Amino acid sequence: MDYSNITLFKMMKAKMGYHAERQDQLARNVANVDTPGYKAHDLKDLDFQRMAHIESSRLNVRATNSKHITDTRKDMTDFRSEKVRKTYEMTPMENNIVLEEQMMKIAENQMEYQKVMGLYTKATSLFKTAIGNQ
Repeated sequence: MDYSNITLFKMMKAKMGYHAERQDQLARNVANVDTPGYKAHDLKDLDFQRMAHIESSRLNVRATNSKHITDTRKDMTDFRSEKVRKTYEMTPMENNIVLEEQMMKIAENQMEYQKVMGLYTKATSLFKTAIGNQ
């Protein structure tokens, strides 16, 4: 079965692609920890909530019976965002890479990727069960 046209799978694929690209960038930072003048780079956060909101707004949901549950989605402004701490440390070589910070980011990124991969696996398993193709 081709899952590429299903919105949920498109979003998970985009999220995994983001984490793969971010892992590459963080690895470059670690590889250049001793390069004079190298500045750490990171990808702009993928706004997954915004993606979900855009995709869900495309759905035409309507109640055909007065006893149906109405739309109770939260407004996206109910979620607060936190500022990411910027590093201002500099080494004598004018390099701003803090190895411990980069390693923590790599570990977080790996966990996020694994989380999305687990969801992808569960969703495909659910679809296979639903169509009787275990």
